[in-house]
Amino acid sequence: MKVILLSDVKAKGKKGEIINVPDGYARNFLFPKKLAVEANNAAMNDLAGKESSKAHKIEEEIKAAEEIKAKINNKKVEISAKAGENGKLFGSVTSKEIAETINKTYGVLIDRRKMNIAPIQNFGEYTATVKLYNKITAEIQVIVKE
Repeated sequence: MKVILLSDVKAKGKKGEIINVPDGYARNFLFPKKLAVEANNAAMNDLAGKESSKAHKIEEEIKAAEEIKAKINNKKVEISAKAGENGKLFGSVTSKEIAETINKTYGVLIDRRKMNIAPIQNFGEYTATVKLYNKITAEIQVIVKE
């Protein structure tokens, strides 16, 4: 019997796969536990609709990530900080502060956890890498001044 898996089943397949299983296994185990449905025309159409919806959602996310990349890639952000006599900052400039400054300057919300930069403890110019989506990254110059 052909079934469509509704969730991952160990040693059988992943969610959304169409697999062949014995009739008894399907009726006595998969169907009662709602792990699968019979692969009839209605279920196949429903599966196709869900897959196309998922693909459309991914396309929209990629498009949004590309737009954000176009806005901030290779741009500069200036952050002012206080320092002692030797030029070492009181505290440090973190990715949270950088993300807030990007939001104020360019109007783009960036998650601080997606930013790859070590805490900055001296004045100067640094490069931060922002992961926007899978294989889509943007680089932004961070200038720390007094």
